[in-house]
Amino acid sequence: MTRSSSSALGAVAPDLLRRDARTIGLIGLAHGSSHFFHLLLPPLFPWLIAEFGYSYAELSVMVSLFFVVSGVGQAMAGFAVDRFGARPILFAALGSFTVAGLVASTAQGYGMLLLAAFFAGLGNAPFHPVDFTILNKRVSQQRIGHAFSVHGLSGNIGWALAPLFMAGITTATGSWRLACLCGAALAATILAIMVINREALDDRAADANATAARAASATGPQEHPMAFLKLPSVWLCFSFFFWSTCALSSIQSFASPAMQAMYGLPLSVTALIVTGYMLCGAAGMVAGGFLVGRVQRLEKVISLCMMGSGLLLFVVGTGWLPAMVAVAVASLAGLGTGLAGPSRDMLIKRAAPPGATGRVYGTVYSGLDLGFCLAAPIFGYMLDHGLSQGVFYGAAIALVLSVVSAVVVGDGVSKKNRMALSAG
Repeated sequence: MTRSSSSALGAVAPDLLRRDARTIGLIGLAHGSSHFFHLLLPPLFPWLIAEFGYSYAELSVMVSLFFVVSGVGQAMAGFAVDRFGARPILFAALGSFTVAGLVASTAQGYGMLLLAAFFAGLGNAPFHPVDFTILNKRVSQQRIGHAFSVHGLSGNIGWALAPLFMAGITTATGSWRLACLCGAALAATILAIMVINREALDDRAADANATAARAASATGPQEHPMAFLKLPSVWLCFSFFFWSTCALSSIQSFASPAMQAMYGLPLSVTALIVTGYMLCGAAGMVAGGFLVGRVQRLEKVISLCMMGSGLLLFVVGTGWLPAMVAVAVASLAGLGTGLAGPSRDMLIKRAAPPGATGRVYGTVYSGLDLGFCLAAPIFGYMLDHGLSQGVFYGAAIALVLSVVSAVVVGDGVSKKNRMALSAG
């Protein structure tokens, strides 16, 4: 009997691993597509200027529109995910990306390009509440940290591939419209993959715990759907995302020209900062996936990593370093933010009340969109007025402010856990 039980457990473990890996891989692919569509149009700006004569200021409105639609939609999408399930919302989001690519490929003027940005932002809106709802409900607890790690890593890969894909096709064929059409085809292909593997994305599959929770809630008073907004932890997590994204925005968009102005390096060299920062961030996320399952006080991990990255960026801003050393140090700062990523996502999971996963992630991650929206004009103003070092100082300060939010959230979660243990 003992031998048969061991055999059964041995058969279950590989099946569970395959199920987890399948879900994690599918969500990683979907999340990578969302970051890819962040950059559907920006890599094409030089060609759009050549064809239509638009200014960068006019084209930047498309970026702002994308994040406004995404930020507002993300908060609303959380409610839709909790009400209708994550899987159909995911399919709709990928469909919206397909439409965005098609509209952009046929654009004859500014209005249609704005419409393409609108559909891209609409498609991007639900991804974080969708992704984390599916991961939290379908991936076994021992692999959830790795799931968060792959999720963050896939986003970085999407950011890295989009400029190569869009600008590469345009350069090779001479047609930015064909590049947009290929982007639409990519989204449609990913949608087909998700539909074929839809059972691995079913977040509504009932289990014993979910059934018991629903039965318990049915006998007691029903909580208002907006009650989670009263939780300080939700707004502190929102604050964390806002400040950390302000720092990311400064590096992604302005570190290269700021480094050129400060250290006299050519743009061909300073452009490596963004690539290096993202690659170090990706490496940090892989390592952070192993770390998150071994640490209880996640806010300590986040604090140390973010403070370390902030210190490195501050040193770069002083101008004390040799030019190429400054490029390496700025790139290395991505390692700390990457290491903190899986711990950040796990901290939000612990702070979210039962039954409100989609709503909490939707609200919290809308801080990311707000950070992108508001940080760009501030750091752009600094560059326009010769305050290049302010790009790095501002990023460092934003990372420190994100640490404050993480520490307060972590203290609240720890207190809640202690109260639960004492009550038990």
